[in-house]
Parts: sequence; C-alpha cells; structure tokens
Amino acid sequence: ESNIRSSFEKLGDDIVYVDKRPWSDEGRDFWVYANRPETSFKDYKAIVDHSKLAEIVTYSCFIGSKTLRFNKNIVEGTFLMGVSEGYADIFKIDLQKGRFFTLIDIIRDSDFTVLGNDVAENLFGQTDPIGRYIKIGGKRLQVIGVVAKTGKSLINPLNFDQVCIVSYKTAESFVNFNGENFRSSINAKAKPNVTLVDLKDELTSILRAERRLKPLAEDNFSLNELSMLDKIFDSIFKVLKLAGAIIGGFAILVGMFSVANIMFVSVKERTNIIGIKKALGAKRKVILLEFLIESVVLCVLGGVLGLIAVMGALQIATVFSDFQMNLSLYNISMGLLLSIIVGIIAGVIPAYNAAKMDPVEAIRQG
Repeated sequence: ESNIRSSFEKLGDDIVYVDKRPWSDEGRDFWVYANRPETSFKDYKAIVDHSKLAEIVTYSCFIGSKTLRFNKNIVEGTFLMGVSEGYADIFKIDLQKGRFFTLIDIIRDSDFTVLGNDVAENLFGQTDPIGRYIKIGGKRLQVIGVVAKTGKSLINPLNFDQVCIVSYKTAESFVNFNGENFRSSINAKAKPNVTLVDLKDELTSILRAERRLKPLAEDNFSLNELSMLDKIFDSIFKVLKLAGAIIGGFAILVGMFSVANIMFVSVKERTNIIGIKKALGAKRKVILLEFLIESVVLCVLGGVLGLIAVMGALQIATVFSDFQMNLSLYNISMGLLLSIIVGIIAGVIPAYNAAKMDPVEAIRQG
C-alpha cells in the first residue's frame, strides 16, 4: 500500500490521462470501449495547438518488443516507445546520465534514444553509452541518456529499466501513425491554479471538435485521473484488510484457546508447588501474577516468532517481485500489543484458579 501511495504522490494529482477506456468501471459493455478509436497524433496536435489550461502535453506510442545491437552485443525483447518532449517531466523520470529529448531535437528530426538502466547495462557493460550508436533493425540511433534505476511500479505496467525511448518523429520509422497496430496515449498536466475539472472540460471540447462528434453524440474517449485508481485501490485494500481481520481473528481465537489449555495443564502439573508456596505465605496476587506473566511471555514469544517469519517472507517477496515490502513500526507495535492482550485473556482464568487454591488441598492433590 505504501508503494502505491508513494507512486501516486510522485506522479502528482494534476495530470489528465487521455485514453479510449476509462480506468474506473462504469458498468458498460467492454466492446463499447474496445471499438473506440485509439488516441492519435492528430488528437495530440489539436490539444497542443488549442489548449490554454495545459502546462505540458505529451504524446507516447507503444511500438513493442525490439532487438537492440551495439557492435557484437545484442539485447532482445526491449520495449520500444516513442514520446514527445516533456514526457520525462510528466512521469518524473530521473536520468542516471545524459539528458532527455528537447523540442529542438524533435524539430531537427535527430535520431536520438534514451535507454533503460537494464538495457544500457546489458548492451554496453562498463562502457559509457552516452554518444555511442546502437541499431534497431536498420535504424541507427545515438544514445543521449540513461534512465536511473527505477524498478517495477504497481500502478504503471511499463518498466522503465527495460525500455528504449525515442522521439515520436523517430518512431515513425517503426510504425505508421495512421495505422491501428499500436497503442498510444496523451497526457496533459494542468497549469498552476487550474483545476482538473476545468482542464477536462477544455480537453473534452478540443477532442470532440477534432473528432467531429455531433452535439448529441457521446464521447468516444475517456479522460482519466489518478484519483480514479486511488479509489479502486482503496476498495481493494479495504477488502484485503477485512479478509485479514477475519482470518487473523480466527487465528487469534485458536491461539488463545491453545495458550489457555497450556496454562490449565501447567496449573494442574504444579498444584503441589502452588500449595507449598501458599503455605509459606505467598499471597493470591503473587500466584495470579506469576501465571499471567507466564501466559503473556508465551504469547509474546509466539508473536515475535510470527513477526520474524513475516519479515522473512516479505524480504523474499521483495527479491522476487522487485517491490519493496516491509512491516511498518505501527503494525509491529500493534502485533506485540495484541500478543500481550491475548496472553492476559488466555491466562486470566487458569491464573485465577491457581490463586484461589486452598494450600492444604493443593498439597494433598499434588
């Protein structure tokens, strides 16, 4: 959950994502969205030319898997995408070295590329890639930047460590912008003090005009924002927390009865000792406290072992998933506090039974 929240905070809440499908489920037929036209370069140009409320507008087209070559080194399965200037600003892409595309690069039709961290490492090794040339098919591209190591994101299926980014002008060498064999997207960042509602209203007007939709025709595009995903993840986390609470509740109940049973057995086995202690002057509260402490220690020990097991599992999951998973200090504290409470509840009846024993009867039974 913290990974997702931090991803939302990094991207910001002032961006509108233009797509043919809505991110939130509106209960409509899937085919209604599937039959909509893809966002096009013409849509992007219309927004750039007419929007007065957008600070940055970016276009990106997703071309697919390609093979990259540098001398004798080959990297297969690299995801190739074409973008406009400002893409790195919208998606907060940090560069390890070099720079990103500028408007001048695109106007000059420069064949530049920015490589993902893993791609650059696999293709160049210890060699500095900046200024060197790679080949994709018969296309020669000069490396001008390398993306800093990012890892996977739970809200972005695109792994920037494994991409080859070119300008949309260069992308025309690999895909026909008038065709429909690729996905594309448009993103618009609102100017300061401009609300997303106002920006979405403006984008709706521009896109309807560009697509020549009749006044009564419904939109054949969707304007999405991160708050939609936030609500979806909120509902998912609520269900997961409820399921966790139910499962955890049953586990606690079973554990409580198990500890109580252990304490009853412990009291029975030490009846003679309890009788001797009371005969020597031990007060009820001393006997009561002794067994309560024993019960609490037993539960806390189990809680600590459980936390260690969970931490180990999270570390293993982090290694295999590339997502940072850890227990918060709050969860650790709550787990230990719950262990103490369970220990008190589980041990109170056996401890009370031990405390109220008659010393003579206890010694005789022992």
